[in-house]
Amino acid sequence: MTTGRDEVPPLANRYRVAVLGGDGIGPEVTREARETIELAAEIFGFAVAWTDYPFGAEHYLKTKEALPASALEEMKGHDAILLGAIGDPRLPVGVLERAIISGIRFGLDLYVNLRPIRLFAEHLCPLKGKGPRDIDLIVVRENTEDVYAGIGGFLKKGTADEVAMQEMIFTRKGVERVVRYSFDLCRRRAKDKKLTLVDKANAVGAMDLWTRVFEEVGGEYPDVTRDHAYIDAACMWLVKNPESFDTVVVSNMFGDIFTDLGAAIQGGMGVAASGNIHPGKASMFEPIHGSAPKHAGRNVASPIGAVLAGQMLLEHVGQPAAAAAIGAAVEDLFVSGRLRSIGTDSGVSTTQQGTLIREAMRRMAANAPAAS
Repeated sequence: MTTGRDEVPPLANRYRVAVLGGDGIGPEVTREARETIELAAEIFGFAVAWTDYPFGAEHYLKTKEALPASALEEMKGHDAILLGAIGDPRLPVGVLERAIISGIRFGLDLYVNLRPIRLFAEHLCPLKGKGPRDIDLIVVRENTEDVYAGIGGFLKKGTADEVAMQEMIFTRKGVERVVRYSFDLCRRRAKDKKLTLVDKANAVGAMDLWTRVFEEVGGEYPDVTRDHAYIDAACMWLVKNPESFDTVVVSNMFGDIFTDLGAAIQGGMGVAASGNIHPGKASMFEPIHGSAPKHAGRNVASPIGAVLAGQMLLEHVGQPAAAAAIGAAVEDLFVSGRLRSIGTDSGVSTTQQGTLIREAMRRMAANAPAAS
C-alpha cells in the first residue's frame, strides 16, 4: 500500500526508499532528511525514488490498520526504509511501536541495530574535559532476540496473584551472526581495531553463549583485539573513559540502555541516529528520539538525528562519498557555532537547521578539487 511515488528516470544508480514519516515531529524531521538525501543525490550523481507510506497514529485511528503484511512485503523490494518517529498519547503505550517498528525489525529480520556514538563539538558534551577525540565509537546491538522477542505473558492478570513473564532468548545463530558482523565492522573501521563484548554473563548464565561465541569467532580475526566488560561496568566506563571504546557488540536489552547513555554523551537524543540492518537487504534507518507530540507542528525539533539516519542510509546503499558529505556538513554546523544546541529552545528552527546543512553541502561541493 502506498500513497504516491516521485518518478525518476530509470538509472543504474537509482535507489528505492520507503518513507514512514510517522507521528508527532516525525514528518517534520523526515522532510529535512529527505531533502538532504536529494541534494546528496544531485551532487554525487545518483537518484532516489521515494515510496510514501501513511502508517502511524492518524492512519490507525481512522482505519485500525497498523502495518499490513502487504506493505511489509512491498518494503522488501526497496533498497532502504527511512522512518521518522512512531508513538501517540491517544493510543496505549507500545501499540504502534510494537506493530510498526518491531514489525519491520522482525518482519525483515533486521538483526543488527547499528548506533554510532560520535561527538561533533565539545560544547555538546555533558562530560567535563571530554571532546570529539574522546567520543567516537560504534555500537552493534543485537536486534531480534532477547526479551524483545516477546515470549511471555500474564497469569491471573489484574488480581493480587498476578504473574508476569518475559523470556530472555538467545540462539547460537542469532549471537554468532551479530558477533561476526561486529568483528568485520571493527576491522573495516580500522580505528583501534578493538572489539568489546558487553554482557552480564557473571549473573545471567545464558549469556555464557555470548562469551563462548565471541571467543570462537574472534579466533578468525587475529588482527582485532578482544575486550570484555559487564554492562554495569561498561556504563560506568562510558561516562568516565569513553575514549577506551572503539567498537562494541552487545545484546538487545543491554544495548538499548547502553546506546541511550551513549546518545547523552554525544549531545542528546536529537543528534543520534540508528540503522536496523540486514546486510545486503532492505534495511531501516531512523533517529532514535521519540515522536515528541507536544512539539509537533511547531518547527522547533532538531532534524539532526533524522539527517544522520539519512547519512547511514546512503552508506548502506553504497554511496559512501555522499554519506560523508552529509556528516561533514552536520559537523560544520556545530564546529562553526551556527548551531549551539539541539534543544527545542535553540532558536534555530527545524527548517533552518536543514537549510544550514544543505548550504554547507553545496559550499563544500563547490570548493572540492576537481577530479583529474
